[in-house]
Amino acid sequence: MNKRAVFHLVAYMTLVIGLAITACAAVSWYYGDTFTVINAFIHSGVITIAVSGLVGVLTHGDINLSRRDGFGVVTIGWLSAALFGALPYVFSGVILHPVSAVFETISGFTTTGASVLSDLEALPRGILFWRALTHWFGGMGVLVLCVAILPFLGVGGMQLYRAEMPGPSKDRLTPRITTTAKLLWGVYALLTVFEALLLKYIGKMDWFDSLCHTFATMATGGFSTRTASVGAYNSAAVDLIILFFMFMAGINFSLHYYALTGRPGRYFRDPECRAYFLLLAGCGLFITFNIWAGGYAAFTRCLRDAFFTSASILTTTGFCTADFDRWPDASRLLLVLMMFVGGCAGSTGGGIKIVRVMIMVKKIIRETKLFMRPSAVLQLKLGKNSVDQEIISHISAFFTIFILIFGLCSFLMSFFTPNLETATTAVIAALGNIGPGLNAVGASQNYAAIPAAGQGILIVCMLLGRLELYTVLILFFPGFWKR
Repeated sequence: MNKRAVFHLVAYMTLVIGLAITACAAVSWYYGDTFTVINAFIHSGVITIAVSGLVGVLTHGDINLSRRDGFGVVTIGWLSAALFGALPYVFSGVILHPVSAVFETISGFTTTGASVLSDLEALPRGILFWRALTHWFGGMGVLVLCVAILPFLGVGGMQLYRAEMPGPSKDRLTPRITTTAKLLWGVYALLTVFEALLLKYIGKMDWFDSLCHTFATMATGGFSTRTASVGAYNSAAVDLIILFFMFMAGINFSLHYYALTGRPGRYFRDPECRAYFLLLAGCGLFITFNIWAGGYAAFTRCLRDAFFTSASILTTTGFCTADFDRWPDASRLLLVLMMFVGGCAGSTGGGIKIVRVMIMVKKIIRETKLFMRPSAVLQLKLGKNSVDQEIISHISAFFTIFILIFGLCSFLMSFFTPNLETATTAVIAALGNIGPGLNAVGASQNYAAIPAAGQGILIVCMLLGRLELYTVLILFFPGFWKR
């Protein structure tokens, strides 16, 4: 690994984080936070910028990234962002334990939304805004942003883009990867503006709440400014606006770009997007009738909460309008299964991704047919396109690794949680970047009661889930560090 080039680019990523932390000092001052909180942001920003500047100067030189270097930049960069991003929590005294502060920060950047904080209404506005901003940066990816704004990354930018963007395939909208990164971030920013305006003028939120919830929605994060999450507003308009934009955030952003350039038919021709819509509709309807039959509420309220919760879990956002931990077991189990699936490849959602699940289902069907007719020649197709055998093997390995990590971490978490339901759902909520689980980490609870060792396990799960396993796991192979 070219350590000098890797740490030079990590310095640029850390500089972006430092500037964002410093900007939050102005937000904190504007909303009248205490000088302790304002100074926490100033000191954190200065330290982050100073360290990034020093590392940048010491590692200055030509940049030529290999695929291996790209993985190193992404993983080390995200760890650096989590460590420096935790400073405002510690310096302000909002979170005293450093592991919990890193947990909150990595939860923000990975768009998980699992929190150790309670009584959010009493927290300083600057802290709440920083939490939301970590979501927004993490959704599309800080390094993809760097590829977009730093032209000299044109040669090695593809290595960063491949390592950070979620999904088994990385759509390249233009021949130049820097232009692709700009277009994706442009679509991301445009949808952010639209949602913020709708929440402000139709949802009747103030600007602060509308921005924070927009950042969390478009990143499929889930950090709210209210302890009761979106349910605190008890507004059908707010629920529907956030539901729509959660749905949009769970779709491959390349399709949004094609739609904005006059090709909306791409939504309907994309097999993954069709499966995403049908899955959400089916789960939403099943949960609606299941909770309505159980006497949860009036039908219209059941419909609203069921579809909002289904979209929130499937897109891995994690917003809540209801305590779904009190729903019938069939609905709760369906929500847990949705946590594994996640959104579309190329979206800001987490989880395994719908396209991988589709290919694995088709693979199972093909293998069953081959068992009956061994001499048959059967191609695996997704839509009208044949899927290469190498991609099928890669996805099969991904599934295996994902399940093994889920099992191992669930076993380890069982030592730090009150019951198995809490342990397993906490792990999949972290590994799938969802946020709320069931029982002690349910929709009305948080992760504060989990000890530091357990939070450490979940930190690793969140990072593995956001960077899709391989980018992190490859660092543990000795061959990665050799020339």
